This record gives sequence, structure tokens and C-alpha cells, in this order.
Amino acid sequence: MTILILEDEPIIAVDLEAIVSEHLHGSVFVTGTLADALDYVKKAGHDIDFALLDLQLGRDGSTSIPVARLLMAAKVPFCFVSATTEAIPGDLQDCPQVNKPFQPDEIEAVLPLAA
Repeated sequence: MTILILEDEPIIAVDLEAIVSEHLHGSVFVTGTLADALDYVKKAGHDIDFALLDLQLGRDGSTSIPVARLLMAAKVPFCFVSATTEAIPGDLQDCPQVNKPFQPDEIEAVLPLAA
């Protein structure tokens, strides 16, 4: 199983990786930048089983929306993990969402989407 975590806050990325690694077996690719995530999705594509995406990335105004759209086109399930879920565009509003701050069980609840 291959999981993508796109999270720009290192401590949150570590927490997400720990939760995922405890419940799913396989590889976890963690990045905090849009460019790295886009490259990874373009290369790994259909080999990704699930992704956790922070919506707002850094202070430059970039978001994970381009990654979400690529994943959606590849039919890869994903979940937004964000403090700003109200900023999710209308065409992605029905995607799973976990609000920050989150509890581990909230992340655990979306992991079955990876199956």
C-alpha cells in the first residue's frame, strides 16, 4: 500500500505519518510542498492507494487543490486534513474532510478509504 501525505507543518506531518503507519502497511511518502507532491503523483499515479492533503500550504498561498484534482482523475481516494476546509472549492466539497486540530481517531476513521 502506498500513501501520500502532503502537509507543510512538520510536526503535523510526523503525527499523520505515525497514525498511518500504525494502521496501514506499506510505504508512506511525506512532503510539505506542492511541487514535490505534484511530481510524486505524476510519477506514482495509480500506484498511490490513498492521500491525506493539507489544503493551505505555506505562506505563498499555494494549496493542495491541483494534487486533489490529479488524484481524483486517477480515481485515488484522498481526504483533506485542514483548518480551512471552508476554502475547498465546490467541486471538491464532497471529498472526505478532517478539520484541524484533529484527534488520531478522526484520521483512523478515514483510513478504510485506502482499502
